[in-house]
Amino acid sequence: MIITGRSLSRRTVLRGLGASMALPLLDAMVPALANASTSAGKPVRRLSIVYVPNGIVMDRWTPSAEGTAFELTPTLAALKPFQAQLLVISGLTHRTAFPLPGEGAGDHARAAACFLTGVHPKKTEGADIQAGISMDQIAANQVGRHTQLASLELGCDPNYFLGACDAGYSCAYGNTLSWRSPTTPLPVEIEPRAVFERLFGDTSSTDAAARRVRREEDRSILDSLMEDVARLQRGLGPTDRGKLTQYLEAVRDIERRIQTAEQQSAASSELPVLARPSGIPDVYADHVRLMFDLQRLAYQADLTRITTFMMSREVSSRTYPELGVPDPHHPMSHHQGDPKKIEKLAKINAFHVTLFAEFLEKLHATPDGDGSLLDHMMILYGCGISDSDQHLHDNLPALLVGGGVGRLQGGRHLRYAADTPMSNLQLSLLDKMDVAVDRLGDSTGRLEALAGV
Repeated sequence: MIITGRSLSRRTVLRGLGASMALPLLDAMVPALANASTSAGKPVRRLSIVYVPNGIVMDRWTPSAEGTAFELTPTLAALKPFQAQLLVISGLTHRTAFPLPGEGAGDHARAAACFLTGVHPKKTEGADIQAGISMDQIAANQVGRHTQLASLELGCDPNYFLGACDAGYSCAYGNTLSWRSPTTPLPVEIEPRAVFERLFGDTSSTDAAARRVRREEDRSILDSLMEDVARLQRGLGPTDRGKLTQYLEAVRDIERRIQTAEQQSAASSELPVLARPSGIPDVYADHVRLMFDLQRLAYQADLTRITTFMMSREVSSRTYPELGVPDPHHPMSHHQGDPKKIEKLAKINAFHVTLFAEFLEKLHATPDGDGSLLDHMMILYGCGISDSDQHLHDNLPALLVGGGVGRLQGGRHLRYAADTPMSNLQLSLLDKMDVAVDRLGDSTGRLEALAGV
């Protein structure tokens, strides 16, 4: 890093024709040597939650060995390049997801509702829903004061799946992980265009017609910023110019992919009512990759430090013909020991992990201060159900990935005592985000050994 006598503000943005764009961390934003100890030059910690639904084939997931000698299982094989920054965590339980006496079915709704809250949700199909404040929102209440967006809540399943919910439970429980208050769930956003515009804006007008005209003109947000870009680049060193060019190319690539998805949607606009909403890629994997890339841009520009992403929602009946799995996911997850169904479910589990590994690769390749985005992140990947056939909520599948700015030590499989609350892990992550909380849901304490043996 070159230390100079001047520095750009960390809040420097490009502006033009109603669009604005925050910048990634550049060397020129780090204070001069006399001020190098200030917070502007310190790495930023970020917290990401990635959720997959409908349970896991646990004997394809859980390593047999513990500690540093573990080998990745078939489901986790795609994570091999990141094993040094990977913690596989076994033994954790969400006791609050099990039914109370007389409640009966509803394990999927409870699994999602308590995943980040640790609170047993009220069984109701009405408006009187109740759970608890989720850990991501506890973090966002403090960390979010430093960013444009306190948090991002993203997903991939459209609203026309809303009828597929657990009997006796409001769909609100299964449609999000994030709760601002015990009675206020935060909806997820599934449309890439809407997320992009939250991050970078659109026209100077909020009028729908004006926004439509801009899209029809097929202009990039970057096109309206090029004069500002050129002016900024003239004052940057070679390293910063390279970082900025890489970032802007990523923004333009995402714009292009969103436009392609919108053109595909327009071409199929004469389909029946169940046609996909505008701007969502036809291929599930493309949709997931786009949502992951938007999160990466948000982190890179420090627009938010907290995200939750439901790669699919509980009770999802999405099919995966690209894997040779035309069966609906949720019904198939109740496999009743059928080897063929188990094999198909394992394929879906591994496919989700593979898409997640692609995200990790991009985070690893994205410079951030003196390391990469992955070095400065803590990512919790998991599910609120282990054995899907029996709707079990103990020994839950959980992964932690990232360096956490030195607060996580990967390369290990940690097994905790049976019935250790999952909330203990989340409470520990809040500590590592410097968010002080005495208790979360049913937590009983912190987890030891996350930062070292």
